Amino acid sequence: MAFTATLGDKQVRCGEDQPVLDAFLRAGVWMPNSCNQGTCGTCKLRVVNGEVDHRDSPVDTLTESERAAGLALACQARLRSNAVVEGTGGAVGRTTYALRELTGTVLEIEDMARDTRRLRLGLPEPLAFSPGQYVELTVPGTEVRRQYSLANTADEDEVLELHVRLVPGGAATEKWIFGGVAVGDRVRITGPLGDFCLSPEDESGGEPMVLIGGGTGLAPLIGLVRTALARAPEREVLLYHGVRGAADLYDLEVLTGLEEAHPGFSFVPVLSHESQREGAFCRTGFPTDSFLADVASARGWSGWLCGPPAMVEAGVKAFKRRRMAPRMIHREKFTPNDV
Repeated sequence: MAFTATLGDKQVRCGEDQPVLDAFLRAGVWMPNSCNQGTCGTCKLRVVNGEVDHRDSPVDTLTESERAAGLALACQARLRSNAVVEGTGGAVGRTTYALRELTGTVLEIEDMARDTRRLRLGLPEPLAFSPGQYVELTVPGTEVRRQYSLANTADEDEVLELHVRLVPGGAATEKWIFGGVAVGDRVRITGPLGDFCLSPEDESGGEPMVLIGGGTGLAPLIGLVRTALARAPEREVLLYHGVRGAADLYDLEVLTGLEEAHPGFSFVPVLSHESQREGAFCRTGFPTDSFLADVASARGWSGWLCGPPAMVEAGVKAFKRRRMAPRMIHREKFTPNDV
């Protein structure tokens, strides 16, 4: 049985087994969302009136006391009656790009770095999204679903570019993207998802930006950087890419080309397990340490972090040490679940 969820002046019908978040996003009504798996808590909302089934909401993310206080994870909760809900943060209720499902076609597979592949998927029609968001792929012939960030800008909406790192034993990576995937394969795509993205205010240009990516956490940062520089070519932008070794670096020509075209843009590759890359300058150590060495104050800057949880948390601390306002810090954690 379907029920109605009311958020401010928005009313959305939720199917019997449809997560509240999914219903709102498909209706083009925004709710903050990040992992969409119940582990981050970004989509937490308050049920003012009505009943929900919390389903598989982890107790670590949604405690018993929070449930008793009427909180719920929108990505997990199903309605059991008509309900009135409130957001607990972010620009809840604004209009956004509607969540959709499309069937894409594999156009290109490229080995771009050690254990890293570029996958380009053609769409039958454009998919509207904001730079930095991600899509969810369903592995053909299975119900396995995995999430990958888009490296695209918003106008590159008919061919999606994903950067995928091999996960040993992974159902989507080792067994498909690094296994049997072939040009011409069809794949179900759901998106756009996530709130790690440029808002209209960000896109207009203005404050300096610093972005730190670990491994394939570089993917959404490329779309963010290219968008920011297209909107404001003179904007000051620092991009750090942290990897283990030189064999893990990629898209160097694209990024050095942006440096040549935009005097305010700097790209800094950082190797944690090797010394300087032959023929090119690379820092050694960790990208957060390089940022601290380069920037005396980040007051008034925006910060963007994407990669492994430890790197993201170190980045948050580094940004705060340089006086960046917490509301200006954006983060996307890549947590391994590809098994």
